[in-house]
Amino acid sequence: MSIKQFGKRFASLFIAATLGASLGAAPAAADNERTLRIGYQKFNSLNILKGTGALEKALADQHVKVSWHEFAAGPQLLEALATGAIDLGHAADTPSVFAQAAGKPVVYLAAEQPYPKGIGLLANQDAPIATVADLKGKRVAIGRGWNAQYLLVLALEEAGLTYADITPAYVNNAADAVAALQSKSVDAVGLWDPFLAAAQKNLSVKTLRDGQGLSNNRTFYLSTAAFADANRPLLKVFFQQLGQTAQWANANPQAVADLLAPQLGIPADVLKVATERRNYAAVALDAGIVAEQQKLADAFQRIQLIPKPLKVSDAVYPESVLP
Repeated sequence: MSIKQFGKRFASLFIAATLGASLGAAPAAADNERTLRIGYQKFNSLNILKGTGALEKALADQHVKVSWHEFAAGPQLLEALATGAIDLGHAADTPSVFAQAAGKPVVYLAAEQPYPKGIGLLANQDAPIATVADLKGKRVAIGRGWNAQYLLVLALEEAGLTYADITPAYVNNAADAVAALQSKSVDAVGLWDPFLAAAQKNLSVKTLRDGQGLSNNRTFYLSTAAFADANRPLLKVFFQQLGQTAQWANANPQAVADLLAPQLGIPADVLKVATERRNYAAVALDAGIVAEQQKLADAFQRIQLIPKPLKVSDAVYPESVLP
């Protein structure tokens, strides 16, 4: 079944009924149209949703347009969300906690399923580094607030080391991290998919550790409480479309890769590797997921990368916006 065929199953009556409460009677005038501004990064359910055009079709009758805004990584996306440049978006576990720690007014709306193979620590194949324990005294390219930084913290502790035992070489994006590894100005790097999959497939590297058994590496959907309060029905439609797209994506990894390759500028064979090891599905934040995030926050506070304790549950939106 194609995703276009899948999208035809959606009922416009549901959309009209649920949106009516917050948007009121849809005005006919074009200048009264609203725009839902969505932030996204490379390779996620949002990329697939964007590629299908399903959300635009679902909201057209309600005079709601959709604009898509790409960001290099989660920290930049959450900064845009906090300053009102976008209305909602997605980010990994670590940048979400760092945003809360920085006092940014962002709230969790939903989470995706665990994706532990989507993060990893890599070294060059010819480097005298066989395990994470060999990173002691070495330079590691990593980003502040990256999901791969959390993996690095936990992997070092698992190996009997601490974050202070390595020298972090902070970078702002995955391309700079990969370039540092290739130039051998660093000894190892922390990456996430699809950049991890690309490095594993195309470069002479070895994987020292992925997230299995250490980090669930969830993606979270976030907004602000003010936007969510005013647009719960709109968000329900968004998550309905996202859920249907995710269901199709889980069943069609090759089609996902083919759909995203031209959009992202990443080869389909790389995207297929990344797609086959993840589960596209948004779920509500339950106590277990909040506990995962709290463990992450506590870990960064313990090594003083977050200055003071925080309570993750304070940033969870109290009402369900899932259909």
